Amino acid sequence: MESLLQQLDRFSEVLAVSRTTHVSSWDPATIRRALQWARYLRHVHRRFGRHVRIRTAMERRLQSQWKREDGSRPASVPGLTNFRALGSCDLLLSQRLLANRALGDAAFHCLLRQLFPGPGVPDAEEEALQGSLVLCARRRSAVHLLRLNGFGEKPALQDDPLIKTQAELLLERLQEVGEAQSPGGLLSGLWERLPRNSFLEVIAAALLLPPSPRPPEEILELGGPKAPGEGGHELLHWLLGRSDIMAVFCRSLPAGLLTSVAGRHPELFRVYLDLLTDWGRHLHYDLQKGIWVGAEAGGATWEELYSRFQSLCQAPLPLKDEVLTALESWKAQDGGFEVPGVSIWTDLLLALESGA
Repeated sequence: MESLLQQLDRFSEVLAVSRTTHVSSWDPATIRRALQWARYLRHVHRRFGRHVRIRTAMERRLQSQWKREDGSRPASVPGLTNFRALGSCDLLLSQRLLANRALGDAAFHCLLRQLFPGPGVPDAEEEALQGSLVLCARRRSAVHLLRLNGFGEKPALQDDPLIKTQAELLLERLQEVGEAQSPGGLLSGLWERLPRNSFLEVIAAALLLPPSPRPPEEILELGGPKAPGEGGHELLHWLLGRSDIMAVFCRSLPAGLLTSVAGRHPELFRVYLDLLTDWGRHLHYDLQKGIWVGAEAGGATWEELYSRFQSLCQAPLPLKDEVLTALESWKAQDGGFEVPGVSIWTDLLLALESGA
């Protein structure tokens, strides 16, 4: 047992070193030994996963390895942290080495040959590792692509090939998350990390993508993969649940794009209309200037409000009728005045009728 625990300690140290510049001294033989070690420990994980005594001892050893003198642990642990990590230690080691530019050419080429040996009949473990590495690469590529900025405002943003690709990658990533991770957590993380205006455009384009038809055999199959449209449902659910982001979404994007999204998603349309109502009620009429102005700097302006309602009123039925009905209702609540400068809803209706 002690021998196994020592093996665990040493590999955890190797894993910690794998993302440092010390790998510059590694040769192909070191790469092969490290990968063999990782595969051995994955076998240990599979063999003793249900053995409580051995699993507990290994958990304690891993937890104690990175403790500081005061008993605390560093925020970022460079090596193995728990027994579960043994099940993917070869994947973690491979990822770190592939991303480490300090690794020498000979060692790097050996690593590639070990991971992707080429033609032949790979065993199940090799196929699983290769599949995991490809999936991780796709995820990193998706995040990298989402970071690209400088789209510019286009009349049909959802038709832009780059943004459409980003939107498809986003929905695909949401589907891959599944039950293993909260889609909302993923989206919130992207919101914090990515350029926000660009991410809002990608969200809008994703919400406009048509759902792909699902084969009948997948519909009948219990526990089958999620339908492509479900990524869009997760995205919409997250957006509507984040009132702060929803407000920025409706304030930042072009009126025409918002109208298209609202026409596709009734739940979003209702929230959008509520936001427009709130913005309108924060405007007051300036008698001296003869215009509607905001009560505070940075708030929505008359021009913004008018452009958004104008776009909604140019939408197909029933969206247009719902907007006009809402404006008439708000006008009636204000007293139903027909003269300008009394109710913003009266003035909006007059402006929309005249096309001003």
